[in-house]
Amino acid sequence: MVRKKFSKKEIVIGVSLTLFALLILSMYIWHQTESVSLGYDTAELELRVTLLEKEVEKLETRKSELLALERVENIARSKLALSDPKKEQLVYEDINKER
Repeated sequence: MVRKKFSKKEIVIGVSLTLFALLILSMYIWHQTESVSLGYDTAELELRVTLLEKEVEKLETRKSELLALERVENIARSKLALSDPKKEQLVYEDINKER
């Protein structure tokens, strides 16, 4: 059996094609791993957004409880010793009067 010898040009072309194929394969694998990583990051951030939205909802509920008119009036009367205005303290404006 006679073995064929490859010329330097054929060897360089073969090595170049192999390196090019490895480069393309490496880039493909890198792209896929980055896509998976971004998917995990996106899922984590979506979960965080959901948790923050729930926290905002709880805080808005707490705000509504604290600003309830009955509660504010109770605090004004008991802690601040405020009372209803007397009749002479009221000032009325005629809003129907044209200027």
